[in-house]
Amino acid sequence: MLLMFFYTWNHLHVRHLSLHGLFTVTVKIMSVYLVVSIVLCYMVWIKCIYYQHRRTLVKSLKHLMNGSTSKEPNGADIRALIVTAHPDDECMFFAPTIIRLVELNASVHLLCLSEGNYYNQGAQRKQELLNSCAVLGIPDSRITIVDHKRLPDDPKADWSVSLVSSMIVKHMRAQSFNMVLTFDGSGVSGHANHIAIHKAVSHLASSGQVPNDCCLLSLVTVGLLRKYISFLELPFSWLLPSCLRCIIGSQGYRQAKDAMFCHRTQLLWFRYLYITLSRYMFVNTFQMIPRGPKNLKIY
Repeated sequence: MLLMFFYTWNHLHVRHLSLHGLFTVTVKIMSVYLVVSIVLCYMVWIKCIYYQHRRTLVKSLKHLMNGSTSKEPNGADIRALIVTAHPDDECMFFAPTIIRLVELNASVHLLCLSEGNYYNQGAQRKQELLNSCAVLGIPDSRITIVDHKRLPDDPKADWSVSLVSSMIVKHMRAQSFNMVLTFDGSGVSGHANHIAIHKAVSHLASSGQVPNDCCLLSLVTVGLLRKYISFLELPFSWLLPSCLRCIIGSQGYRQAKDAMFCHRTQLLWFRYLYITLSRYMFVNTFQMIPRGPKNLKIY
């Protein structure tokens, strides 16, 4: 009788352990399926956003430029000026925008306010910039590179906002641009030269020196986590409010990467990480630079 009891108890215990093990395995399998499903749904969402963006980009540009016609706007009507501080800014930070605007047959110009001579490589970096822009679709005739002793390539240098303002507005009036795109108040990387350009364009906007038909846009700076999760950041950029979004797919990314590889003097090990992980290689989001009174210190 006692033997039968132990046998029954042992049988039930083994069966309990078997059921527990089966339950554990089932939970693990379901967890894996859940994770895989979430990842697949997220990737499908990114793909849908990309195709949706292709249909809405032109409408967004038309809205920004206050288009009054009901017909589909012509990209050739856009005369855009990208204002940067150094050679490589154009592809490190603005590649999605340049690629998308060029695809729309817009007239895209670049104003770079230094030769990038911090390590006495100005001449070489100037040629690298021209090569990079050729990859992105901007011809040499639409590129202006400034070499001014008061605008050194130096993260510690405080550029004269009045000098930068005068250079930008002179360039704008000569070419009659209807769109100007540059950095925001954080300069994406926090570089003082980037921030000085934003201050200069904001000064032009607040002082009424910009034509009414010209929209001024600043590139949104995001936090480190969003900045370095590559194309996975796209849904955040899509959901958060912005005046303009420019998104590129795998083909555009290869073009942006090829443009970055033109800057041979800048390809240190961490640049390769940037090329792989930075969301700015895939998406740009912009906010409007407000017009009107603004207390701005001019140096």
